[in-house]
Amino acid sequence: MTELATMEFHPQPQAGEARPWAFPAPERGTLGNGLTVLRCHRPGQQVVAVEVLLDAPLEAEPAGLDGVATITARAFSEGTDKHSAEEFAAELERSGATLDAHADHPGLRLSLEVPASRLAKGLGLLSDALRAPAFADSEVERLVRNRLDEIPHETANPSRRAAKELSKELFPASSRMSRPRQGTEETVQKIDSGAVRAFYDRHVRPATATVVVVGDLTGIDLDALLADTLGSWTGSTAQPRPVPPVTADDTGRVVIVHRPGAVQTQLLIGRVGADRHDRVWPAQVLGTYCLGGTLTSRLDRVLREEKGYTYGVRAFGQVLRSAPDGTGASMLAISGSVDTPNTGPALDDLWTVLRKLAEGGLTDAERDIAVQNLVGVAPLKYETAAAVASTLADQVEQHLPDDYQATLYQQLAATGTVEATAAVVSAFPVDRLVTILVGDAEQIKEPVEALGIGEVTVVPAE
Repeated sequence: MTELATMEFHPQPQAGEARPWAFPAPERGTLGNGLTVLRCHRPGQQVVAVEVLLDAPLEAEPAGLDGVATITARAFSEGTDKHSAEEFAAELERSGATLDAHADHPGLRLSLEVPASRLAKGLGLLSDALRAPAFADSEVERLVRNRLDEIPHETANPSRRAAKELSKELFPASSRMSRPRQGTEETVQKIDSGAVRAFYDRHVRPATATVVVVGDLTGIDLDALLADTLGSWTGSTAQPRPVPPVTADDTGRVVIVHRPGAVQTQLLIGRVGADRHDRVWPAQVLGTYCLGGTLTSRLDRVLREEKGYTYGVRAFGQVLRSAPDGTGASMLAISGSVDTPNTGPALDDLWTVLRKLAEGGLTDAERDIAVQNLVGVAPLKYETAAAVASTLADQVEQHLPDDYQATLYQQLAATGTVEATAAVVSAFPVDRLVTILVGDAEQIKEPVEALGIGEVTVVPAE
């Protein structure tokens, strides 16, 4: 009789004790050229993330040259005084590094990721890009052509088209926030290397810039590396620029961007609200998440699960510009898409959700789930150096203290249901919302007018 072999099982792993977690606190310093430095040692993060913030906001763009900040950002990686554009790209690749840049209302931002073992090389390339960008005529011309090619695709994209229209509706024409961040065809085609160089010379300097370095810095003399690389970048000092307050008109109204034959309607409903310096921000974040932050939110539960109008609707708050003196603002919005025949009913149900929220408030269960999702997953959200660096850069950009993110999680956990309800009801008042609909006006205008949520205007899709 054959003896059956017995199997030995490894002991079942047991969960260990949960360790306390807090968003990492950076160390601050300043280089001799005036560049502010934030560093954060993250053991095990062998890909180091570097963020450079430049005080070159969109509102500083010259009149008629909207988009020059974007072209400038993109041109940083298109050659220096040491390397042509092709050589610079090859050097980045040899270093295992990536370098990205973009422009937004608060300023320009460059983002470098590089293995810790090649940090010196990566910082050297980043330094060259900031210190002596080539801004060659041929490269700027190519970037301008690329940007002009992007604009028709953005216009054809319903969500991008809705965002453009909402900005135009909310902000006065004199405000840079009323116009596309990356410029229009009319303004971009006027940009040349001279305009890029002038924007760079006027606004890019170490004295008004900040660098954030996050990763495993074991065995790295970061002070020496920064001194040899970004420390060689020179520039003049500058007086603080006056920042105009954000003004907006959130009178309840509807704008339909007419797209004949559209089978879906893109919804974007928004207004301007408090930024992160306002004491209501934590409660606003929590309440907005309950309203439309996830698949279990109220909007999804009604419009997606019960009615089947949409694949998903989201509510969110996005900081436009943040300032401690009250001149900042955020965009509070609800976005999604529904099938054309159900545009009217979907909007009717959406407004019903908002009214019931104001009448009955959030439940404790909704609040608890939101806290669990927002606070409980934070350690996973910030597993990478890039995520930590980006958040630290946001805090600098928005003039927030270095411990802001850590404090925010404590505030979210301590925020009650009543506070969250009051904040979200105040954020989305039913009579103070600007509604943008990108769809077939011939099919949706009449049912939308019948809802009585504001005067309805139809504009062409372009």
